[in-house]
Amino acid sequence: MGQPRSERGLGIALVISAAIAWSTAPFFTRLLPFDPWTILFWRGVFGGSLISVFLVVMQGRGALRQLVAPGRGGLLVASLSTLGMVSFIPALQMTKVMNVAVLISTQPFVAAALAWLWLGEAVTWRTLIASLVAFGGVAITVGGIEAGADVGGVALSCLMVLAISAMTVVIRRYQETSMVAAAALSNFLGSLVSLPFAHDLVHIDSANLAILAMFGCFQVALGLTFYMLGSRLLPSSQASLIATLETPLMPFWIWITFREVPAVHALVGGVLVVGAVVADIAVDARSRDRS
Repeated sequence: MGQPRSERGLGIALVISAAIAWSTAPFFTRLLPFDPWTILFWRGVFGGSLISVFLVVMQGRGALRQLVAPGRGGLLVASLSTLGMVSFIPALQMTKVMNVAVLISTQPFVAAALAWLWLGEAVTWRTLIASLVAFGGVAITVGGIEAGADVGGVALSCLMVLAISAMTVVIRRYQETSMVAAAALSNFLGSLVSLPFAHDLVHIDSANLAILAMFGCFQVALGLTFYMLGSRLLPSSQASLIATLETPLMPFWIWITFREVPAVHALVGGVLVVGAVVADIAVDARSRDRS
């Protein structure tokens, strides 16, 4: 018996919402004059705190015990999410943003391979082709990979892609586990890891603290919670494909807020990514209607 249409639609809506939230990262980062580890620390504190509030509202105060004893699935998800977050910052410092973005766009393929190896989850040719088109769109958006990229930054980017792809598959594997608790725990772990490297913790005024709070609550808390709830309702490859909407949306927020008009190649790449995601969702819905 197939998955209910309403359940699948909810999963798609949640992952799209996650991509929109995640895409605001450059907007918040540009507003903050601090080192990346200070930003990561406070972002994790605020993000983890808001997700904990979600957890209490959804499941009651007793659910906070899951932060201490998240279970095997929750601990795996929290650890992989933390690894992905802390790899992202140094990767951006060690290599060009375009290299990181292009490697991130390979996530649908990595998630599909892991889901097939571990769960036996078959991926459709439709999603694979759409993922390939989206990969091309991301490559065009960020300008392509330049030769001579730093090996360390590329290696960390690959580690991040592997961690987030594995997290997506683990969420599908442990659907009975509270992934909201795992999302909160991953933020607190990220803050703990960042603490020794943060240099500006005591130099933050109230205005910047408010920006950090919005960064953590909107970009991290909502994005991660939506993704963890939505990706458990979708095949791993499709959830990862939809999440690639994050890349073409990034220059959109910069354009809206800072009046920086995106380059033509960014617009072309964005159209390819959005078109691939929309086509995959539309064809999937049509095939399900027929069956």
